[in-house]
Amino acid sequence: MLKGKGFLIWQIPRCEGGDATKIAEVAKAANYTHIVIKIADGTYPYNINSTTKKDMVPAVANALRAKGIEVWGWHYIYGNNPTGEASIAAQRVKGLNLNGYVIDAEIEFQQPGMDKAATTFMSALRKSLPSTPIALCSFRYPSYHPQFPWSAFLDKCDYNMPQVYWQESHNAGAQLTRSFNEFQTLKPVRPYIPMGPMYGASGWSPSASEVLEFMNTAISLNISGANFFTWDYRSRYPAVWNTIAAYPWSSGNTNLDIPEKFIAAMNSKDPQKVAALYTSEAIRIAKRGIIQGQTNLLDHYKTMLNTTLPNGEYKLSGKSGSGASRHFTWTCTAASGKVTDGYDTVGIVGDKIIYHFSYYTIQQ
Repeated sequence: MLKGKGFLIWQIPRCEGGDATKIAEVAKAANYTHIVIKIADGTYPYNINSTTKKDMVPAVANALRAKGIEVWGWHYIYGNNPTGEASIAAQRVKGLNLNGYVIDAEIEFQQPGMDKAATTFMSALRKSLPSTPIALCSFRYPSYHPQFPWSAFLDKCDYNMPQVYWQESHNAGAQLTRSFNEFQTLKPVRPYIPMGPMYGASGWSPSASEVLEFMNTAISLNISGANFFTWDYRSRYPAVWNTIAAYPWSSGNTNLDIPEKFIAAMNSKDPQKVAALYTSEAIRIAKRGIIQGQTNLLDHYKTMLNTTLPNGEYKLSGKSGSGASRHFTWTCTAASGKVTDGYDTVGIVGDKIIYHFSYYTIQQ
C-alpha cells in the first residue's frame, strides 16, 4: 500500500534548478515517502535535455532512492497510438527501475470509442509490466465524465489517483469527500490516493489552510496517502509547500482533534460517522432542545444532513481549548441556506464527545 505524502515533478529543471542532490534533500526534509516524475508524453520520453539529449531522470531517481524515498513515473497519454504509448511506458519504467507508474489520461479519452484505445493500452502495458504497481490519474468526479472509460483503465490498475483540484473554489474538504464517495460506487474500487493542487490558474491558487483541510479530510477518510501537483511551483507558493512539508501524515484519523473530526464527519454526509464521535450517553444541547444518546443523535444528524442543511459544505473557522474541552466555530453552505455563526463547545472523555453545546442560525 502506498502511504504518506508525495509530490509530482513535471519539469526537472524547474525544481531546485534541476539539482538532483538538492531535490532529494528537500524531499527528505519534508518527509515525502514518494516522488512521481514525468517520464513520458505520448510516445516520447520526457525530461530529456533538449540540447545535450541527456536523460535527467536517473540522477534524480538515484538521489531520492538513496534517501529511502520511492520513485514513481507519470505519463500523459493521448490514445492515438496506444501500443506505442504502452511501449515507451514499459521502456521507461524498466530502464529507470521505478517503484510504480501513473497514467495521466484526461480529455482525449472522453471522445466516443476511446474505450477500445484504453483497453489496448492497458493490455499491452500489463503484459510488459505484470507486477509493477500502476495508478490511474484522471478526473475528480466520475459523474461529470460518464464517457470516460473508467473500467477499461481501473480493471488493470492497482490505485486510483484522481486530480482533486478545487480550482476557482475554496472547499477542499467537501470536494475531496465527494470525489472519494463517488469512486466508492464506481466499479472496480481501487485504493484511493488523491492529488491536491499546488499551482495557480486565472487568478486562483490554493491557500495553506485549504491544503491543510484537504490533508485533514484525507486522514479522516482513512486514506493512506496523498500527492500534490506540482513541485515546479514550490518557490511561487511557499506557504502551501511549507504546510504540506510540515504535515505529520499517518493513516487513520487518530491525529485529528475532535473539531476537525466533527467537521470531516459532517462533510462525509454520513450520519453514522457523526454519531460515532459521541459516547453512548452523550448529550447535545441547542436552542432547538436537548438530545441524549447515540440513537437519538443518529436520528438528529440524519435530519440535519438530509433535510435541515442538505448537501451542506462545512468549514472549521476557528478553535480553542485543550484537555477535556474544545470550543470551535464553523460555517456551512447548503442548498436550503447557510450558517455563518456556528459556535460549539464540546466536552471530551476518551476521545469521544460526552456533551455538546451548539449554537447556530440558518440564513435563507
